[in-house]
Amino acid sequence: QQQLGASVERTVADLQVERLQWQQHTTQFDLVLDTQEQGETLDASLTYATDLYDEASMQRLAEQWLNLLRAVVNNPQQRVAELPLLQAPHYDSLIRHWNPAFQAQSPSPTLHQLFEAQAAQRPTAIALTYEGERLTYAALNAQANRLARKLREQGVGPEVRVGIATERAMPLVVGLLAILKAGGAYVPLDPQYPAERLSYMIEDSGITLLLTQQHLIDGLPSRDGVQVLSLESLRLDGYSADNLPSLAAPENLAYVIYTSGSTGRPKGALLSHGNVGRLLTATAAEFNFGPYDVWTLFHSYAFDFSVWELFGSLCTGGRLVIVPHDISREPQAFHRLLCDEGVTVLNQTPSAFRQLSPIACASPRTLALRQVIFGGEALEVASLRPWFERFGDQQPTLVNMYGITETTVHVTYRAIRLADLDGKAQSPIGLPIRDLRWYLLDSQLQPVPVGVAGELYIAGAGLARGYHGRFGLTAERFVPSPFDAAQRLYRSGDLARQRADGSIDYLGRIDQQVKIRGFRIELGEIEAALLAQPGVRQAVLSVHSGDAGPQLCAYVVAEHTPHDTIAWRDTLRAALKVDLPDYMVPSHWLLLKALPLTGNGKLDRKALPLPDAEDWQRPFEAPEGDLEQQLAAIWADVLGVAQIGRRDNFFELGGHSLLAAQASARVELELGIELPLRALFESTDLQAYAAMAGQHAPADNDARLDALESLLDEMEIN
Repeated sequence: QQQLGASVERTVADLQVERLQWQQHTTQFDLVLDTQEQGETLDASLTYATDLYDEASMQRLAEQWLNLLRAVVNNPQQRVAELPLLQAPHYDSLIRHWNPAFQAQSPSPTLHQLFEAQAAQRPTAIALTYEGERLTYAALNAQANRLARKLREQGVGPEVRVGIATERAMPLVVGLLAILKAGGAYVPLDPQYPAERLSYMIEDSGITLLLTQQHLIDGLPSRDGVQVLSLESLRLDGYSADNLPSLAAPENLAYVIYTSGSTGRPKGALLSHGNVGRLLTATAAEFNFGPYDVWTLFHSYAFDFSVWELFGSLCTGGRLVIVPHDISREPQAFHRLLCDEGVTVLNQTPSAFRQLSPIACASPRTLALRQVIFGGEALEVASLRPWFERFGDQQPTLVNMYGITETTVHVTYRAIRLADLDGKAQSPIGLPIRDLRWYLLDSQLQPVPVGVAGELYIAGAGLARGYHGRFGLTAERFVPSPFDAAQRLYRSGDLARQRADGSIDYLGRIDQQVKIRGFRIELGEIEAALLAQPGVRQAVLSVHSGDAGPQLCAYVVAEHTPHDTIAWRDTLRAALKVDLPDYMVPSHWLLLKALPLTGNGKLDRKALPLPDAEDWQRPFEAPEGDLEQQLAAIWADVLGVAQIGRRDNFFELGGHSLLAAQASARVELELGIELPLRALFESTDLQAYAAMAGQHAPADNDARLDALESLLDEMEIN
């Protein structure tokens, strides 16, 4: 190292490489570099493990190292972080070869115009299905037109935001289409969200009109200046069913979806008609959606995956099957619905698909699926092995699509094949769709080399306007492109790595933002809510990935050690549920005397104990009887914990609705006990759940045989 420094200090010319030679040995390659400088020679060798790296990767690494040395020589006063690793040809390859010129898309009509075109072409075709109800395209279009005229009377027009809070049923789709037809933009308000969160979203979005259902009104927060319309009570018979002249243009706002905020408050992303219309056009060649397709509306309409489900189906002439909330949480019931309805296009978060896959693999029933599209969170390809072993990788096609709310649902496309199971990448996300570009950049907004982790930036027609009323945050996340003055980049905060073929592997978050069950969460928002609770001095959130999937873990330092830690934990959990949806309430809780710190005083996340060390558990009481023991084994496996006591609460041990559905399905498959999913929500501890299960247990076959033999013996005696 000293010799190298002296050589660099003396030289004033570019470093010249006389020979780059690879010598293969049994377990390593040696790179020998000879440099001629005033008759002196400097040798360096690079050794690597051949079972982890290939020769091409090491060639690139050596070239980058040499390029850095040249830059040090030529720019001795410049910071190392600002020096280029890449030579001009490689730089150009990363910026332009894998990001060809944007494929210009024809201006897309508005979303409601795309739907109206389908209604005109196939008026008698079924557009919506929900629990036996059916609506044709003509009927759906007529209902939405009547409601849209009513909304225009209420002042709805371009850029006017209208809240909608309904159950996932027919009125939801009618309401959404009517808002768009009136020229407005919808703000989804899931009635299952806590009242405090809904109240904030209503105030922040600035809506003055809210569409809902009569039975939901009492549970929604009221606010001065917001008019509430009950969809059932509106008299619309006198309004025309004909299409309205469109007041909105493609650049007008279509919807505002709120995502979690690092400052403790959600932020509303502003998306236009054109954002969604170009998404459908840009992905048409890959999917070839059409009238022959049957989709499901599986996700909450407050989650941007629903935008793809709703308009992907209704704007291409397909049939949309609205999945009731209860069925979306019952994998076996959902599988029956997929088979009965002949669903061909299924959109799933990997967490939800993990619940469905074992049931589909074990069922003799035939699925009509031709496309399964993953999104919302990282996909671990290894989890697909049972599916591929049962169905192969041709029909249906499994597609991983990385995406972000701020870039209109989807950014990349990657068909997953059986061969991917043997690869090193855990979550391959492929290449950008045709009207987007991606860049992997370092902290200086310089491209990182192939194989090196960098932050993912997105450019193109999918970018949102920004965040409603958050100009500073918009400027922070939507930045000018250093590669094209006419473009903006969206800074995703995601880490990714480019392969030699140009495709991308997702590596996780660079900040505290995570995805749980498909929902994007800023850990800072939960920490802020915890720190606002009495008696909490410090609070840190982390994500624990185990057999049960990613789960939130809260580490809390109290002002004073509580007398009853379990009761205090329950109080904190209840307080969070007032402000936060259930997917943001931690599954694991650890009470610490102090947070671990590094030598420079920063939080040492690596030193945080694992959830297995949770010390807020009730004293263990062993299960009693065969049924409790069998149920305890199922719970332990589903939750990924070592043991289950008869007083343990399923949800306090990290359970949530998806895991509850999995546990319920296991009970039916393994024990033959058919219990509705709500049974686990009503009887949450093992003892109570076992008591309920015992009432539904099938009769013991051995006992029945013994009774039958006794009866036959008695008949012979008589």
